[in-house]
Amino acid sequence: MTLTPSIGPHLSRRGLITAALAAGLTVPLGLAGRAEAAPAASRPLTSSPPRMVLPAPTGPYPIGTVALHLVDRSRPDPVAGPGHYRELMVSVWYPARDVARYPRAVWMSDPLMRALLQLNEIPADPVAAAPITAGHAGAPVRHSGGRLPVVVFSHEAHDQRADTTIVVQELASHGYMVVTVDHTYDAFVEFPDGRRLAPLRGDYYLGARDFALDIPYVLDCIGRLAAGHNPDADGKPLPAGLGGAPDPQRIGMFGTSKGGTATALLMGMDPRVRAGLSLDGPMEPLITTDLDRPFMLMTADYTRAKPPVAQFWSHLTGWKLNVQADGAVHNAYNDYQVLLPQIAAAVGVSDEVLRTWIGTLDPGRAVRIQQAYPLAFFDLHLRHQRQRLLEGPCRAFPEVRYHLP
Repeated sequence: MTLTPSIGPHLSRRGLITAALAAGLTVPLGLAGRAEAAPAASRPLTSSPPRMVLPAPTGPYPIGTVALHLVDRSRPDPVAGPGHYRELMVSVWYPARDVARYPRAVWMSDPLMRALLQLNEIPADPVAAAPITAGHAGAPVRHSGGRLPVVVFSHEAHDQRADTTIVVQELASHGYMVVTVDHTYDAFVEFPDGRRLAPLRGDYYLGARDFALDIPYVLDCIGRLAAGHNPDADGKPLPAGLGGAPDPQRIGMFGTSKGGTATALLMGMDPRVRAGLSLDGPMEPLITTDLDRPFMLMTADYTRAKPPVAQFWSHLTGWKLNVQADGAVHNAYNDYQVLLPQIAAAVGVSDEVLRTWIGTLDPGRAVRIQQAYPLAFFDLHLRHQRQRLLEGPCRAFPEVRYHLP
């Protein structure tokens, strides 16, 4: 199996940072700031570093997960040429039962993990293998009365669908079905036939609108699941109980960075998504139409004071809230806030450099924020349960600032 390489230069935020640095490590994975590599002598590398870890979810239910291959035959593939259709890999996460017999899924395969690190100019050899998630592959769905509310996730640029697994697992452990989407050609993705693709760079570019255009077919497939059908293009057997499990009347969506912008764009075109959450989305291209459904911004670099975000905020005519954690930078609300310190330790960079990667928000506190705020948002708007956490400053989260309408 081969990994299709990135091709040509790509003018991204990460690329601009890379070009500005004459030597050493770049700021990885879209983070803002300046970084240089630690001198080689200060890098205490081991031959077999321990596997990276993610925090456990806090909900009462064990978790199951399954990867599905979707082919949208209404959309030609934008790269592969005539006769090919848009292909997506998604993972479905859900509350599960009888999980002991089912292996836990890996966060990302080792070849894709190495490619992700290499794209960010991080030496892959000293970095530990990807974490093992809390999701048990193929475990049966736990039914506790009623269908499951659904949340769809869209990743950030040049990344992959597991980049916010902390939030995804938290939601699933509290009874949600979460569908995470790889946006092919701007994702590190592996298909069932063994093809591995990296983000394409050069003439071909996926914007936030392209991300958004992937989601209606995903929603169609959720509807097929709700009707008891199997949407997998290869007829892969579904975990027991997955058919009929989702509630198509209770669908939310969230995304990181470009995926956050895609969430807003998708809600403007598809009424099936009842509530949206952006994790530091730049809101570019500029969104100029009103949106009357609930929307929450968790901001860091792209604050509500910046023109694209400010203009989007002005077009939110329904329930809205903006929260921002002190010391947060771009990836404060996803897995990299936890994984980058582990990568930094393996590579041997200093604490000063690490702060340029993750800001000054403590990773442990970031985890609690990631687990609490998205869950509260979707509990309020998909389950209609009051959430005092979203009503104003909370003693449990003194670092979180609230910007109410």
